[in-house]
Amino acid sequence: MYEPRVLSGMRPTGALHLGHYHGVLKNWAKLQAEYPCLFFVADWHALTTNYDDPGSIEQSTWDMVVDWLAAGIDPAQATLFIQSQVPEHAELHLLLSMITPIGWLERVPTYKDQQEKLSNKDLSTYGFLGYPLLQSADILIYRANMVPVGEDQVPHVEFTREVARRFNHLYGREPGFEDKAKAAVKKMGSKKARLFNELRTRFLEQGDAEALGSARVLLEETQNLPRGDRERLFGWLEGSGKKILVEPDALLTESARLPGLDGQKMSKSYGNDIALREDAESVAKKIRTMPTDPARVKRTDPGNPDVCPVWQLHLVYSDESRKDWVRKGCTSAGIGCLDCKQPVIEAVLAEQAPMRERAQTYLDDPTLVKNIIADGCEKARRLATETMREVREAMGLAGS
Repeated sequence: MYEPRVLSGMRPTGALHLGHYHGVLKNWAKLQAEYPCLFFVADWHALTTNYDDPGSIEQSTWDMVVDWLAAGIDPAQATLFIQSQVPEHAELHLLLSMITPIGWLERVPTYKDQQEKLSNKDLSTYGFLGYPLLQSADILIYRANMVPVGEDQVPHVEFTREVARRFNHLYGREPGFEDKAKAAVKKMGSKKARLFNELRTRFLEQGDAEALGSARVLLEETQNLPRGDRERLFGWLEGSGKKILVEPDALLTESARLPGLDGQKMSKSYGNDIALREDAESVAKKIRTMPTDPARVKRTDPGNPDVCPVWQLHLVYSDESRKDWVRKGCTSAGIGCLDCKQPVIEAVLAEQAPMRERAQTYLDDPTLVKNIIADGCEKARRLATETMREVREAMGLAGS
């Protein structure tokens, strides 16, 4: 019914590091050649946790977009835009908030997890509670049916599917749909009808996925229902009347995890990162001074690559023959730690060279970046406006 469309966004955190490249941007560059893609700066999302310090968001936005372009994200293939420049996101978020049970938001796995991790911030705000719904609006407004995520983000996509299903259930039905569905339930027999209604209520009011599954099985097993009634009841149960909003699928991404210089997750806050466009001298110095296997006190001491952060970088940057050379040389003390680090330095610098070159064009003329984003915002807004026209009409807000 709708063309394939990928949507993904990132909070503006300023200049990006190589962890962002291997975890997200490399995959974006691949996807843009395969599907229509929309990539956006999630600046409103930045306010959900940094509402008390918004001063850096604008500069961080432009720094991040330059890094996207440097990493090979191509505005001729993908649409790049800024969330807050498409106000329809906020309108859809508002309208969806009218129908989304609070319990659904409180059950999003990252809600309590983030509150614990960011315990130094007051996150008892409506915006923080509602940020998964804003994420849903970001996706649904473009009828994006593919959202590239890691496994930890799959619950957010499932939440979005439930929101779309509920919206379509409430506003996408045929004339007399409810009466026809209720009449169809009665044909199931009193016992099955009562159970079906209970399961449906549990799903719609509590988001109980188990109840949804049980109700689907119940419908499949009810043999005496005409086909039209069966399809109508599946629609009534799942909210799949007229598809005003499209249920997205999680596009699980297999990305190389690039650890930081100390073996932990690469992060600016840990001070263990290599910036995407960091100068060559600084990169070489950082890698040369990386910690290694603590057991290798002297050059002649054999080491164990499995406990060495440098080996983790070889897993990303080196081919099999190079990894074999490292493992044999380290465990036999045939090579020293600086010998081991040199190929990593060369591989990282080779990866960064075209990024620095691409970025320089935009650093020399910042208006190029502004124009790319302006064009992207215009394209995004056209798509968003089309969706909102149907949403308003379905909700009785179309006006005269």
